[in-house]
This record gives sequence, C-alpha cells and structure tokens, in this order.
Amino acid sequence: MSVESLWIGIGIIGQLAFTGRFLVQWICSESAGRSVVPVAFWYLSLAGGLILLTYAIHRRDPVFIFGQLSGMFVYVRNLMLVRREVAQIQTSAQGSFGHDSTPEQ
Repeated sequence: MSVESLWIGIGIIGQLAFTGRFLVQWICSESAGRSVVPVAFWYLSLAGGLILLTYAIHRRDPVFIFGQLSGMFVYVRNLMLVRREVAQIQTSAQGSFGHDSTPEQ
C-alpha cells in the first residue's frame, strides 16, 4: 500500500464519519417525529472534521483547510453548550433531590 493510498483511506474515513452525522440526525428525527440534533451529531461532526482537516493539511488545500477549521469552532461551541446544559440540569436536580430527607434525631 502506498502512502498516498493510506491518505486517501484517511480522507474516506473522515468523510464517512462526517456523513454519518446526517444519518444519526435523520434517524433521531424520524424516531422523535420532529427535527432533532442529537449530541452524537456534534461528536461525529468534530471527529469527521478533524480527520478531514488532517487530510486537507496533507493535501495543502487552503480552501478545504479553511472550511474545516471554521466548522471546528461551531462543533466545539455546540458541545460546550450541551455540556453547560447538562451541568445546569444536574445542578438543578441536586438542588431538588440532593439533600438528605431523613429527620434529624
């Protein structure tokens, strides 16, 4: 296997991960009966984008590099927002259920 064939394989894996995000989103939306963007969508976007960015850097394609880099900010920011929402939900749940309800003796 040549080095170039290996890089083409890396690019294809990145594209498959990137495409997989749409399949995940579609399946989740169909199951919910409404448009849904699951967390897996953002993780697949990030993974596929990073792999494609690596491939684009190898190819020295400035247009491809710029496109993938700009997407990274969106994917990371959305994952940060998801993490913050989960933390808020956990904090809220702990506030409601986190205290010991046994009477003091």
